[in-house]
Amino acid sequence: MKIYFLGTNGWHDTETGETPCILIDAKEAYIVLDAGNALRKIDLHISDTKKPIYLFLSHFHLDHTNGLHVLLKFKFPQGMTLFGQPGTEKIMKTFLAKPFTAPAELVNKKMPFAIEDLKEGKNKIGNLEIETAYLVHADPCFGYSFILEGKKITYCTDTGVCEGMDTLAKNVDLLITECAWKERNQYKSWPHLAPEDAAETAKKANAKRLILTHFDAYNYQTLEDRKAAEQRAKKIFPNTTAAKDNFQIEI
Repeated sequence: MKIYFLGTNGWHDTETGETPCILIDAKEAYIVLDAGNALRKIDLHISDTKKPIYLFLSHFHLDHTNGLHVLLKFKFPQGMTLFGQPGTEKIMKTFLAKPFTAPAELVNKKMPFAIEDLKEGKNKIGNLEIETAYLVHADPCFGYSFILEGKKITYCTDTGVCEGMDTLAKNVDLLITECAWKERNQYKSWPHLAPEDAAETAKKANAKRLILTHFDAYNYQTLEDRKAAEQRAKKIFPNTTAAKDNFQIEI
């Protein structure tokens, strides 16, 4: 299984990175996590035209959805299905429409494209097992846990420390979390994680590995800033890596 961190910035693009998108190439499916501007790069790594492509949105803030503007670029024969929290289908039918961007109906003429809501808790898509939980953010946000090739991978972005993240991260093989703030509770009305928050969550959850992503573009203006965050997290959870754009791992 290969995992591509295509976009690792939060808020907006900079020379350091683009807004969030992660691609997991597993036997069961191509899993795309969020649709920031880096969504444009997924076709560089998708070659199997029979394996399903599933795109999971954490929430609807523009840095996680503005990449959907390039959907017309893709011509995947197997198509793509977009999933998200309850209400996603309704919201996307408004967002993927005039006057904002090409309508979903037009995208569907170039490749099969569908939008589906998931429920909180356990979900199943074919043979794919997924668990979701609401996180703590300024607006409703979903975290995801997947069983892929017999391994558990959890993705939690745009969240403060919360029960939902703890539940999804328990005994995980790979925990992918955001790291937007340099200091804890930087803005209490806009919950995000600092390096220590993510590391303590990984340690508490008995995770095997932690990867930090979604670095706030203002707080983390250089890769050296990210490296410093990595070192702070390592003091609590040694197997921590700070991601950068186009970083790849194989597990």
